[in-house]
Formats: sequence, structure tokens, C-alpha cells
Amino acid sequence: MRVDPPVWLRISDPVRSALALGRPVIALESTVITHGLPRPANLELARRVEVEVLSHGCQPATVAVIDGQISLGLAADELERLAMASEVEKVSRRDLATVSLKGALGGTTVAATMFVAHSGGVQLMATGGIGGVHRGATGDVSADLHELAQTPVAVVCAGAKSILDLPRTLEWLETAGVPVIGWGTDEFPAFFSRTSGLPTSASVSSAEAAARLIQSHWRISPKCGALVCVPCPENAAVSPDVIEAALDQALVEAEKAGITGNAITPFILGRLVELTDGATLRANLALLRNNALRGAELAVELVRL
Repeated sequence: MRVDPPVWLRISDPVRSALALGRPVIALESTVITHGLPRPANLELARRVEVEVLSHGCQPATVAVIDGQISLGLAADELERLAMASEVEKVSRRDLATVSLKGALGGTTVAATMFVAHSGGVQLMATGGIGGVHRGATGDVSADLHELAQTPVAVVCAGAKSILDLPRTLEWLETAGVPVIGWGTDEFPAFFSRTSGLPTSASVSSAEAAARLIQSHWRISPKCGALVCVPCPENAAVSPDVIEAALDQALVEAEKAGITGNAITPFILGRLVELTDGATLRANLALLRNNALRGAELAVELVRL
């Protein structure tokens, strides 16, 4: 899909060229780089993912805010700076204008990445896991869900982050009309774990089948996103029992420390790494890479079709 980009959006030359030529492009979320992984593993993964996406015939377009410039596609030095900087904003869609005016550096969430990708004419993005409905009676619902309901971008992920209320998250998506497509599974992945006991709304076995289903969805619901769920690679996945035990402890610690809002997810993910002796970090790295590669395959099929 070719569009005239808005004046506020900076598109890198490789991404602009790929879009002009009708080549496959996939947007990549950047809060996983800035807030989700420790340094220098974050930079190593970001570089590796971009190289591997390119090797699959697809142009990577990492989304971020660089000195106030909302950017679709980063240069190598910008990616390194984003990964290694100590002061980086976490940017959801609502924060784009604020961070832009401040001239700050920012990593974009799923919601912001979807919005920026769509604004630049990119139909697909990859991430680790989406946000969702939080556990308990907080009433906290991630902006990722609202963005999926109103922006026609397909998000390749390993389900929702396992710290969330997964049944309520799926109910929210159903109410909003967002298809939840399992790729090679009919069960909603639980991020670090391959299974959750919860069904997807559809299941496909190949990139071509996923692309056809997404195109059919957009013909019928042209203003709504889609979720493409790929389980964490089996050799890196963590048992749900191990995750739940560690998560219970981390949630208690977060409550005692008064950690709330957008600070709670980075805190809990960090504690899970410590409480599982690094197992969740290994799973996170594996699923991020896997999602990007499956996303590249899907982008190629969307263009081919």
C-alpha cells in the first residue's frame, strides 16, 4: 500500500525505496530494545534481527523517536544509540507529540509502532508480546488493544505478555472485532510459554494462508488490525508453572514497592529474568527473533498476493 507520508514522519532511505518499489517491509517495535532487554543483549538482538529480516527478502523498519523525529527505519548508528542510551522515553501513541516537541529519544510501544507504520504505508509489524488487560481490579487496559481495534496493521507476536490477564485480553479483542490468528497452533501462546489453554479465533499453517486470511479480513473490516500469534520456539520456551510461580512473587514485590502504570511491565519482566535464572530472557530473545522472521515471511506473501 503506497501513501503520501505525513510531514511529521521521517522515513529512512532504504524503507522509502522499498515502499516505492512495492517490496516487502516490516515495522519493528523498539520498546523491547529500550525497556525490555538488558544491554548489550538488546543491541545484539536488534542488529541480528534486521540482518536476518533482510536475508528473507524483506526490508526492516525499526520505529523510534530520534531527537524528536518520529522515524520509520533507523540508521545503524541510530539503532546503537537507541539501545545504549540511559535516558530513553517509553512512547505510546498518546506520547508521540510530547516526545517530539521535547526533542527526546524514545522507544515506541506496539500501539505507537502500529500508528507510525500505518502512517507510512506499512501493513505489518513484529514484536515480542502485546499489552493487554492487566490482572486484578486495576482497570488497566493497554493502548495496544485499542490500536488493534482501529488501525489496519497485522501484528506478529507470541501472544500477550504472560503477566497479563489472558482470558480478559482475548475477550477484549473479541469485542473489538480483532481476529486472533494462531500460526501453527489453535491455542493462544502465553509469551514465554507455548500454551495458555485458551483458543485462538482462527488457525493457519503457513505464511500464505496467514496472508490470505489477513487480506480477507481487511476486505471486510478495512479499519481493524489483526493479531498473528506464533508460539515461542520449543527449545527456549518456559513451563507455565515456572512462570506463574515467579510471576506471583514479582507481582507481590511490585505492589509492596508501589510500582504502577507503565513502569510495572519492565519491573516484572526484569524480576522474572532473575527469578528464573535467565530462562525468561533466553525465551524472550528466541521469540523476538522468531517473530521477526515469521513476520518477514508473511510480508513477502502479502506483497506476492
